Amino acid sequence: MSFCPEIWPEDRVPGGERDCRECGLYRQGTRMVWGEGNPEAPIMVILDNPGAREDREGNPFVCGTRLTLQQAIHETGLDSKLFYVTYILKRRPIRKYDKEKTRDICMHRHLDKQLQNHRPALILCLGNVALQSFFGNSELDVKGMRGSWYDVNGYSATVAYHPLAVRRRPNLYRLFLEDLELVKSKIDEG
Repeated sequence: MSFCPEIWPEDRVPGGERDCRECGLYRQGTRMVWGEGNPEAPIMVILDNPGAREDREGNPFVCGTRLTLQQAIHETGLDSKLFYVTYILKRRPIRKYDKEKTRDICMHRHLDKQLQNHRPALILCLGNVALQSFFGNSELDVKGMRGSWYDVNGYSATVAYHPLAVRRRPNLYRLFLEDLELVKSKIDEG
């Protein structure tokens, strides 16, 4: 079966969070994106922030991050219904902001609630920002931690390069596939 990227359905932003102003990113004018994919999925993918989702005319499209992730999912034989994608930051920053403070606020206000609500079987952190935020350690990096499973606050978690890094450095794609194969083998174990 050939690969065809698709726009995954967005998860609705909970009513009490829609107008959140705590982190200050609302001032940048981007809308809040809670997550996408299957909210009941056993695999929660955590990225740094949502990317562009619409072109200048407002038409939805599959950005490079989602395209690369979906292609790797397809190539490893995983079903896209097994995945739910969410973010440390729920809005796409387009200007300078206080990264440490903002990530900390969003991690504990939004992502912690999502984890409690979804209770995923596996967590896949893509990129250093997601890894450092979720693991709570700014010294960690994907290069040194990929290829293994970790227990983080009761969750089984692993890490992989950010899909945009993979796009910029195609030699990383093989490693990205290896990391998704690791996820596949864990899911297949049941």
